[in-house]
Amino acid sequence: MTTPAPTNPLNVFGQKRIFSRFDTTTTAAEVVADLDLSGQRALVTGGGSGIGAEIARALAGAGAEVMVADVAIDSAEKTAGAINATLPAPRVCAGQLDLGSLAATRAFARGLVAEGRPLGILVNNAGVMAPPLTRTTDGHELQFGVNFLGHFVLTREVLPLLRAEGGARVVSVSSIGHRRSGIQWDDPDYHVRPYDRWEAYGQSKTACALFAVALNARHSTDGVFANAMNPGGSMTGLQRFMTDAELRSQGWIDKEGKFPAHWRSPEQCAATSVWLATAPELRNVGGRYFEDCAEAAPHDPALPMKGLNPFAVDPADAARLWDLAEAMTN
Repeated sequence: MTTPAPTNPLNVFGQKRIFSRFDTTTTAAEVVADLDLSGQRALVTGGGSGIGAEIARALAGAGAEVMVADVAIDSAEKTAGAINATLPAPRVCAGQLDLGSLAATRAFARGLVAEGRPLGILVNNAGVMAPPLTRTTDGHELQFGVNFLGHFVLTREVLPLLRAEGGARVVSVSSIGHRRSGIQWDDPDYHVRPYDRWEAYGQSKTACALFAVALNARHSTDGVFANAMNPGGSMTGLQRFMTDAELRSQGWIDKEGKFPAHWRSPEQCAATSVWLATAPELRNVGGRYFEDCAEAAPHDPALPMKGLNPFAVDPADAARLWDLAEAMTN
């Protein structure tokens, strides 16, 4: 697990990038192999399957108490039970979280706040990709509504628990797809302009990255630190709206239905989120964007599946998006 020497040692801000001893082959379990997370409490959204389930598995395996939150409560309960079966004592529970409903998201979060137990780790992992034009219960375009606005409301509601921890970490899951679009400020919900599902996905993932920048700017002084990340490609339920023909056209499967060599297992794609949530060397680090257990370099066209477009971490746009999200959710 040795990361090769970087071709670009600086991030998009011109700062020295942060690296680790891990690489693209590292699994989430390997990231926490030498850590003891006993006494830590974590919440993983979209934890019922795929990458989210592997994030929850690794955190719980290292001793953390984990809530697996998912819109599909059956999947959340099944995953929680399967993880608990591997532990000396149960420390994973399930909760139903519908990020497509702001009222349901608030009710879920306020239930946690009423319990009053500090929250040290929040991984905003749940997401939806490339559906036909669909709207949340509040009328927002589904990807912008679930991937960003739902997590925005959830995080703001549980801020008292994050502050109470002191040094809490929020991981906002973005994507290489952020490069498809910045924020369409005049019509983020596609009420006027023609719907493009991939542009909408890119917009939502840019929003997830900007959210980490804004959250960190506003609340790092409260002991809440946020970073964004790209998990890398893996075949999970995220591709459920795509046909085999579309997967082939994107280069995500070949003629035989096999995955490309650069795709990884869910366990490997969970590694960067878990590293951001737990690594001692990242204590009090925030407002940055990571991939492959390292801080991302500026996008290089020669590396189409890696890198960061600066618009996804622009501080002014991050502040503007926060204000927009407040207006859209209040």
